[in-house]
Amino acid sequence: MSAATLSPATVPLTTDDVRIGPRAALRHIGALTRRNLMRIKADPESMLDALLVPIIFTVLFVYVFGGAMFPTRQEYIQYMIPGLLGTTGLNLAMAVGTGLNSDFQTGVMDRFRTLPIGRSAVLVSKMAAELLRGLVSFTILISFSMILGLEIKTGVLQLLGAVGLSLLFGMSIVWISMLLGMALRSAQAVQGVSMLVIMPLQFGSSIFAPTGTMPGWLQTFTEYNPLSALADACRSLINGGALTHSVTIVLVWSVGITAITAPLAVARFRKRT
Repeated sequence: MSAATLSPATVPLTTDDVRIGPRAALRHIGALTRRNLMRIKADPESMLDALLVPIIFTVLFVYVFGGAMFPTRQEYIQYMIPGLLGTTGLNLAMAVGTGLNSDFQTGVMDRFRTLPIGRSAVLVSKMAAELLRGLVSFTILISFSMILGLEIKTGVLQLLGAVGLSLLFGMSIVWISMLLGMALRSAQAVQGVSMLVIMPLQFGSSIFAPTGTMPGWLQTFTEYNPLSALADACRSLINGGALTHSVTIVLVWSVGITAITAPLAVARFRKRT
């Protein structure tokens, strides 16, 4: 029996069969974002990294390393916590690839393949859900840090600017994470490669310690590390100070990463589905 004689219910629809307009694309993104949030509701343990990692990192570095790096822990809190905004977004962003890889392994994407939805809507909805997770994580980090003694020396708008800048950079990293999730064969491989990316960026930066005592080759790396610029920008926004240069660097990195990796991720997704 030819495909022409089959009923519409038995013929899988694809984006080639149905032209998807902007309104339909927004509806698809909204529905898929809701699906991702419902999955979090059904599996609250998936939020543990967003809820606990900011607290663990804060306690660990403030009370283990704070007294050794700065004259007082209060000074270290003012130095380290703004930088921690950037690394929190990075950690959450890199976890997206693991979930995307699991969706392919469990057959969820086979179901999406049969639906008349835009392929990019699946990826954008994951970013939207991750954005909400990031907001929760940043709220916990800032609230807990203020309990420990963090002072917002500028104002609420500047604090929101630091959070927004961190989210912007984190969302650009999500595209890299999704590329890894589609390129590697298993979720374990995605986690392993993600750690190889995260660790040098985090600790080879000015987030946790000033770079003045680092060897010359490592200082060169930290100078071009976007997380160093993000940490400096967040410190300026929270503690006060000049920020034009560091903010510009973060914006350039964020736009550049997104412009390169987003089309690659969408193309890879279309190829796999």
